[in-house]
Amino acid sequence: MTNHLAILAKPLAFLVRDFKIAASYRLQFVMQSFGIILTTFSFFLISKMIGGQHISQLEPYGGDYFSFVLIGIALTDYLTISTNSFAAEIRSAQMVGTLESLLVTPTSIYTILLSSFLYKLLSTSLRMVFYLLLGVFVFGIEYQTGGVFTLAVTFLLTLLSFFGLGLFSAAFIIVFKQGNPISSLMAMSSGLLGGVIYPVTVLPDWLRPLSSILPITHGLEAMRQVLLNGAGLEDISRQLYILTLLSILFMGIGCGSIYYSLKIAKKEGSLLHY
Repeated sequence: MTNHLAILAKPLAFLVRDFKIAASYRLQFVMQSFGIILTTFSFFLISKMIGGQHISQLEPYGGDYFSFVLIGIALTDYLTISTNSFAAEIRSAQMVGTLESLLVTPTSIYTILLSSFLYKLLSTSLRMVFYLLLGVFVFGIEYQTGGVFTLAVTFLLTLLSFFGLGLFSAAFIIVFKQGNPISSLMAMSSGLLGGVIYPVTVLPDWLRPLSSILPITHGLEAMRQVLLNGAGLEDISRQLYILTLLSILFMGIGCGSIYYSLKIAKKEGSLLHY
């Protein structure tokens, strides 16, 4: 029991720290809530504008654009924080001069990064729930609620892929200090090719192969099938298989890049540089 508590103590300490920092900026909560409402209402108006049209690309998702896009922007929130948070934590530690102090403790860099991500994960999850609840109670969307386990598996595999990309971004910051091209590249490519705002079936044929290597493409497809069509594990097995492979690939790249970036920084003596 003592060992289990000791393992949880460090993540909880990071969680409490980040909560206290966020709570000291109460206006931020208000602005985030207002932003969610404004974004949701904007897409609702767009959906009303095209609501009378028959759009064949939306048929696999029930034909309703608003429910389609709401799931897209909710999951994009996770992509953004996953690819930004780890790099931001490293950059902050570099700027205040605590990075080397953290690394000489018995705590691994992976524990530090994942622990620093806990609060952002929880707050983003609350925002996602807020998006979905707005859709249900304010705008009348009807989601399928029978596939909770299937949805959880899909979400976990998608999030693991995002984690790997986030670790890769953090490794870039460790070595090069400034700039985060991984995050920017993923945000742009996912927004353009990942099926966030429109189905990937509207993309030109030559772009679709690029779309298929993005985890958000398969994560969104699976989540929409579950939430909008009541799909089960067998129905989305192809997406889950691809997400599993991408999770293994990106987590391997992310963890490996962190290891080698620290090795390079220690060799060059640049951990204290910013």
